[in-house]
Amino acid sequence: MSGSEAPWEAVIGLETHVQLGTESKIFTSASTAFGDAPNTHIDPVVCGLPGTLPVLNEKVLEYAVKAAMALNLKIAEHSKFDRKQYFYPDLPKNYQISQFDEPIAEEGWIEVEVAEKGKETYLKKIGIERLHMEEDAGKLVHAGSDRLAGSTHSLVDYNRAGVALAEIVSKPDIRTGREAAEYASEIRRIMRYLGVSDGNMQEGSLRCDVNISVRRGPLSPFGTKVEIKNMNSFSAIHKACDYEIERQIKAYESGEIVVQETRLWDEGKQITKSMRSKEGSSDYRYFPDPDLGPIELSKELREIWRAELPELPAAKRHRYADELGLSIYDARVLTDELSMAVYFEAVVAAGAEPKFASNWITGDIAAYVNSQRISFSQLSFRPSQLAEMIQMIDAGQISGKIAKEILPQLLEHGGSPKLIVEERGLGMISDPGAISLIVDNLIAEYSKEVEQFRNGKTKLQGFFVGQLMKKTGGKADPKMANQILAKKLQG
Repeated sequence: MSGSEAPWEAVIGLETHVQLGTESKIFTSASTAFGDAPNTHIDPVVCGLPGTLPVLNEKVLEYAVKAAMALNLKIAEHSKFDRKQYFYPDLPKNYQISQFDEPIAEEGWIEVEVAEKGKETYLKKIGIERLHMEEDAGKLVHAGSDRLAGSTHSLVDYNRAGVALAEIVSKPDIRTGREAAEYASEIRRIMRYLGVSDGNMQEGSLRCDVNISVRRGPLSPFGTKVEIKNMNSFSAIHKACDYEIERQIKAYESGEIVVQETRLWDEGKQITKSMRSKEGSSDYRYFPDPDLGPIELSKELREIWRAELPELPAAKRHRYADELGLSIYDARVLTDELSMAVYFEAVVAAGAEPKFASNWITGDIAAYVNSQRISFSQLSFRPSQLAEMIQMIDAGQISGKIAKEILPQLLEHGGSPKLIVEERGLGMISDPGAISLIVDNLIAEYSKEVEQFRNGKTKLQGFFVGQLMKKTGGKADPKMANQILAKKLQG
């Protein structure tokens, strides 16, 4: 097949900006608190006043190195900071301190699980080119209104200026919008597990720039790259990639020229829009920052930080599937948030069967957590109490129906399921004599249905089970009830 006849292929890379969750900014002691009044977290260093000198926040370095280690990157023993020159109204120094040719880490990868609609779920290894540290810019607030011109003036809030960022640059290994969204999601998941960032996209703690081009098959050279700036949701990343891929293919097939530019995603119209022509690295005129010395990382310090890394999401997913026998889907849901995984493991450690624990946690309990907008760590219903409830179901002391009946009280207030069952008289009826008496009454009450059953309509046993449970408030031992019913219905 010739190059012109080969199917189109997208080539996608992501630049992910992760706000590191330190209390102070990267080069100054100014606070990183979010949501306060504009320009209350600034100082002379943030504003770039004459005579001020930046000093690297050691916690930023630790967080950046741990993030890099979790992404399988090679940590540089020697790195440096550079000045990236450009003018933005929300960049008070008129340059950004970043890292150019000697970043803190390079050459890594992560594994992502991709579930494409209509296709089997697959694992994909996506390369990571580098991670470097840099400072964030401030924020422009466009205000006023004019019927023709829109905003009449803009205000600048420097609170975010100088906040520490780790920029993670993927290799162009991504081929679909779904893969791009899953990659970004896994990056956020890892950062949250590490505790180096809250990854809150609504507050700008994690933002993605997507670079997209298309080409005729994997042997063709890369096409013209287009950047989509500041994607702040995984859904937007997915949809913007799919739209841009289709836009570029249509342009090439109709003889149009695809220009290198920066575009924005319009969520309302579900399209990308041209923003400006794209700068090249030469436009930024990088040079080593004269106010900051080189970073030298000892082997001993690197080993200390590596030893402090937690078990990461991918490792948990594999362990849950291989050692606990969970499905890939269950393992993925349970490990999406660290607090859920910690809760699940505590329930299993308290003696609950893993699959039953997974069903309760990812179902009714997760629904409650989401509705209340809390974390699993904030639940009043402790892991040991859930394990107790599951063990009671296993032992035939209560039914699943009874468990669901007491669950709201447990979720709100916690407590012992066994004690609640005793106080409310909800224990399972497992006395054969008591169940036989109820069955005899049902057979007498529904003689017509009994006759139909004995004439071959055996599905009616389900009807009698339902009536029995109704009479007992769901407290009859299901196994015993079915055995007694079957025997008596057959005469």
